[in-house]
Amino acid sequence: MRPRSVIDYALARRATLGDLFAGRVSSADVCDAHPYLVRAARYHGEPTKKRCPVCRGADPLINVTYTYGDELGPSSGRVRATKELPGLAARYSELNVYVVEVCPPCGWNHLITSYVIGTGEPPARKQSRRRAADT
Repeated sequence: MRPRSVIDYALARRATLGDLFAGRVSSADVCDAHPYLVRAARYHGEPTKKRCPVCRGADPLINVTYTYGDELGPSSGRVRATKELPGLAARYSELNVYVVEVCPPCGWNHLITSYVIGTGEPPARKQSRRRAADT
């Protein structure tokens, strides 16, 4: 699996934290994780070794990985484990992957990276099924 179009949001993260520590924004403004994101972090996320920059709690930050793509159909936007990504990259032509760090106790969340995976080939066309009345 070779990611393409990688975007690292470290500068945006640093700017947000700088605004918080300088008092330009409140912790309520940056610790606003949606309840579904917190739930996804708790049950499907992958713990990191980093601590929350806001609450500095004992719990590690959790990465939640989302995949989006037309070929995924109704499962587009699902949370995926990192170990699933190579299989998806081999099976689909293009998937957008977004990784969000989340602190469930305080609600801090920030998009940390996004990238594209897949074969890069045009998507395989699905065969249309002919009905008995069409023959």
